[in-house]
Amino acid sequence: MVSVDTTEIPGLLVVHLDLHGDNRGWFKENWQRSKMTELGLPDFGPVQNNVSFNADAGTIRGIHAEPWDKFVSVAAGRAFGAWVDLREGESFGRTFWIELNPETAVFVPRGVANSFQVLEDHTAYSYLVNAHWRADATYTNVNLLDPALAIPWPAEIAEMSEKDKGHPLLADVTPMPAKQTVVIGANGQLGRALRKARPDLTFYDRSTVDLADPSTLDTVPWDDVQTVINAAAYTNVDGAETPEGRRDAWAVNVTGVAALARIAIERGLTLVNVSSDYVFDGTVEEHPTDEPLSPLGVYGQTKAAGEAVTSTVPRHYIVRTSWVIGDGKNFVETMRRLARDGVSPSVVDDQIGRLTHADDLAAGILRLLDDRAPFGVHHVTGPGEPRSWAAIAREVFAEEGRDPGDVTGVSTEEYAAGKPTAPRPRHSALLLP
Repeated sequence: MVSVDTTEIPGLLVVHLDLHGDNRGWFKENWQRSKMTELGLPDFGPVQNNVSFNADAGTIRGIHAEPWDKFVSVAAGRAFGAWVDLREGESFGRTFWIELNPETAVFVPRGVANSFQVLEDHTAYSYLVNAHWRADATYTNVNLLDPALAIPWPAEIAEMSEKDKGHPLLADVTPMPAKQTVVIGANGQLGRALRKARPDLTFYDRSTVDLADPSTLDTVPWDDVQTVINAAAYTNVDGAETPEGRRDAWAVNVTGVAALARIAIERGLTLVNVSSDYVFDGTVEEHPTDEPLSPLGVYGQTKAAGEAVTSTVPRHYIVRTSWVIGDGKNFVETMRRLARDGVSPSVVDDQIGRLTHADDLAAGILRLLDDRAPFGVHHVTGPGEPRSWAAIAREVFAEEGRDPGDVTGVSTEEYAAGKPTAPRPRHSALLLP
């Protein structure tokens, strides 16, 4: 029975394989995705299989850390395998070793350096990797014979490359950094809130990555990325109803998201895409996550299509939110300005929902990632009872010392009279956990 053991190096796993033998020899399932993922191995998506054939016992290779995961095993013969953690963090420099034979394999996470010495002539050492080899990739190596590692190589060294002899000692190694989380749409309300919460993330604004032009995604070094948060969107709800706006909305919210989804699928990335209450028609008071989509206007239709595209990514979060306000121009700041300027506005009183501060939305997204929440659809909004825009405006007026009665509530139809406005859901509240 296949079994998996953990090791002192986080993420480095020893796999004990079933070997089925008879008078012809033996057979094994070296990698069986469904069985091994059920046992706790990552679904790491191998794309290349390499085999190192070693003619003479005592041949030694390594110690190499590449920016991809590996699944190593022996196809014939025996080997002594040794690994060193060269990743940033507390486990840097930890070692582990074990003898490898056809019944033993090891999953080696990115940044953990791999090495082996063959113990029999004609040993074939195999490894699956989840990225194609690239000469320009970042490689982190350490010297096989560094006394600080204290690796008990079991045999006299028969063959060793000059390149391996020249690797630095552990004390001189620069640790391999973790893969990045990148944010697309860095200058929007959500992008700025994410930067404030996590300045260590990697941010791309529209001047570098513009989802209206998916070719700009080629500027991102995807080999170094693990997670993408898409905070970019076309959000002009009324503008989306015009011919030009309709094209722009579909380009950014659908075509651009589809390009992100393709990259995420090809590279096994996690994609976070932010969606909206506008994917619903507002005919129920609070919308659950599994409610069928029923957008009214073009903007809502593009966000619904973006959700459908995002759902094709195995590792995805669709984060629906509503009525987002952040730093810069927003509804609350507009009401504050009107209150201070002595204006008595008419505000829609029959659209009901929850305000969501961009800081809270950013925190909710980061919490989903940090907690490794189940992939799928999640609602992240502000708390409290749903209210109308007019009720929110009256609260702002009261905070500014104005009479809340100075805000006149009007219907959607009254407010939209004579104006080119998009249809909007009357009930925008999203059902929260």
